[in-house]
Amino acid sequence: MVVKPSKADKKIAYDAKLCQLLDEYTQILIAAADNVGSNQLQNIRKGLRGDSVVLMGKNTMMKRSIRMHAEKTGNTAFLNLIPLLQGNVGLIFTKGDLKEVSEEVAKYKVGAPARVGLVAPIDVVVPPGNTGLDPSQTSFFQVLNIPTKINKGTVEIITPVELIKKGDKVGSSEAALLAKLGIRPFSYGLIVLSVYDNGSVFSPEVLNLTEDDLVEKFAAGVSMVTALSLAISYPTLAAAPHMFINAYKNVLALAIATEYSFPQADKVKEYLADPSKFAVSAAPVAADTGAAPAGGAAVEEKKPEPEEESDDDMGFSLFD
Repeated sequence: MVVKPSKADKKIAYDAKLCQLLDEYTQILIAAADNVGSNQLQNIRKGLRGDSVVLMGKNTMMKRSIRMHAEKTGNTAFLNLIPLLQGNVGLIFTKGDLKEVSEEVAKYKVGAPARVGLVAPIDVVVPPGNTGLDPSQTSFFQVLNIPTKINKGTVEIITPVELIKKGDKVGSSEAALLAKLGIRPFSYGLIVLSVYDNGSVFSPEVLNLTEDDLVEKFAAGVSMVTALSLAISYPTLAAAPHMFINAYKNVLALAIATEYSFPQADKVKEYLADPSKFAVSAAPVAADTGAAPAGGAAVEEKKPEPEEESDDDMGFSLFD
């Protein structure tokens, strides 16, 4: 005769298993398990078998085991898990890539009907078209203000209708109508809420960040540090180039306003003293446009003169 283990024995075995997993694994996914059936959970365990272990249990028991194990080992990082054990959650211990494991968990979703009293996780829209229901069923549509018409002895929905909004509770009429239409609008599975990695806890959205996202966020952080450094006049590596440029501008303005000068300001003073040097610099550009500079002076556009007037003014031919 096989003796069934008592509740105390089950608790001891569960505590030993949880402590063993905490020592063996450094990466843990905390996942919500609302509306997840036992068969579905078993399929998830099979899919993750090899480098991951799914552990479910009562929150009070998990918190107690984690707290006692942290005191026993002196590893207080385990205590970061305790605030995350809220609601119907489970722990996924893994040695694999966190992103890949999270994506694998998301694959195991099962469609479910809209049951009365459930909070809708998404908007439910009834598409237009023939429902296959006989005209005696129009009362369901009338109660929900869904426009219909009778087409070939069946009820047909004319336009798409938003039946349930996200966050609303499913009513009896909505649940009955969706059941008659054979629509299973919701899908449930383990949803990763938080990630524990060597004592650090962060949101699962971090797992989806790419290298481009990291570079963009780093550049944004450098810009903020630069702006703050310039605002409080505190030198940093990011703000140093801007500070040097601003200092050069200030010293240059002082040199131009006074007799003081330095090598980097001499050329600027030279240009300001003789503006014609700007025209010399612009001469090659003018040559490209067909205008010829004269004597280093500013080039003025000449109006073309008629050929006959030019011949009359000269008074002699080229062979004279």
